[in-house]
Amino acid sequence: MLMTTDIIGGSVASLLDAARTAAERAAAEAPATERDRRITAASAAAARAAGAFALGVRRSDGGLEAGLTTRVRFLAELGRGCPSTAWVAATTYEAKSLLQIGTTDEAYADAFRDVDAVVCSSARTGTAVREPGGLRVSGRWPYASGCELAEWAMLSVQLPAEGDRPARPGAVFARTRDLTVERDWNMAGLGGTGSHTLVGEDVWIPDSHLLDLARIGASLSNLAIAVGLFAPLWGAARGALDVVTEVVAKRTSPNPGHATMADSPGARRNLAVAAHGIDTAHRRMLGIAEALEAAPPGEALPAEERARLRLDLITAVRECRSALEDLLDLHGSSGLDAANPLQRYWRDFAVGSRHVQFTSHVVEDDFGILLLGLDAAPSGLL
Repeated sequence: MLMTTDIIGGSVASLLDAARTAAERAAAEAPATERDRRITAASAAAARAAGAFALGVRRSDGGLEAGLTTRVRFLAELGRGCPSTAWVAATTYEAKSLLQIGTTDEAYADAFRDVDAVVCSSARTGTAVREPGGLRVSGRWPYASGCELAEWAMLSVQLPAEGDRPARPGAVFARTRDLTVERDWNMAGLGGTGSHTLVGEDVWIPDSHLLDLARIGASLSNLAIAVGLFAPLWGAARGALDVVTEVVAKRTSPNPGHATMADSPGARRNLAVAAHGIDTAHRRMLGIAEALEAAPPGEALPAEERARLRLDLITAVRECRSALEDLLDLHGSSGLDAANPLQRYWRDFAVGSRHVQFTSHVVEDDFGILLLGLDAAPSGLL
């Protein structure tokens, strides 16, 4: 079998070049991706060829085993072309990472038979009934990004009480062919992620495909997940800057004293301010990833340091959001025409940056609690 590592090669530079190539194809497909509410076949193929869905799989299994900084850089480049495609790659990475931590050998072999497969997930809780050798699970699992492309789904369930052991949260690894998709993802942005609802009724899950949440929880870094999800959104902001930079260079200025917008000191200043905000957000994003990677294996950063990095991430979100508004002002109302990619980047960022991982008031409260040494527990976002 030809493995992803054989296709891409070993260097970070070649991986990022592959991301840029996939981004060009995904950008051309982005209107259809949004219209169809799923990544088009052409975009999915380009992302797969670039290694987008094998980023977190171990090299020994044919994947890329990309570190956090490399992953963030890759997803940012892909998001520059199509944030929806990059978002599905980001969520697939997270699902596969958790599966590598929390599965049995049997389930692991199932999951990574195709290292480039899409895996979706949903944190909404379904029900589970114990039967000999496994569970029957039922429920509705919304926000399952990429579910129509995915072969596997990681689903939260409430495990039944057994003997002296009370009911408790759990997670299972199910084949999407045993589930149905309710196409109810109709958001203003990130429409192409196809984050529809998965529905199941008495789906058989063998015990081998139950996940070990204790092992996952001990290894989970919410901050790493958050910065990984921010990368496609940063790509949206950078894609918007690409669009407006080209417009400023060529468009006739509304000021009769200037032949083009590029001749206008005011337009140049506004473009520079927006670009600087996006560049600063990029430095923050990479700084967070590098700080997390520098931590000793198996050790979490101190809570206060994680809270500071969380606030850096929230600041990066705000910097990009402000820059996008400035870019729309600079471009003018035609930037909101449905045929203009600028408005799609703007909407994708607006929706994605409202994900629970970017809930600013929770992050700020966490930092305040830690600074003051209050007798209160910070949130689970740290």
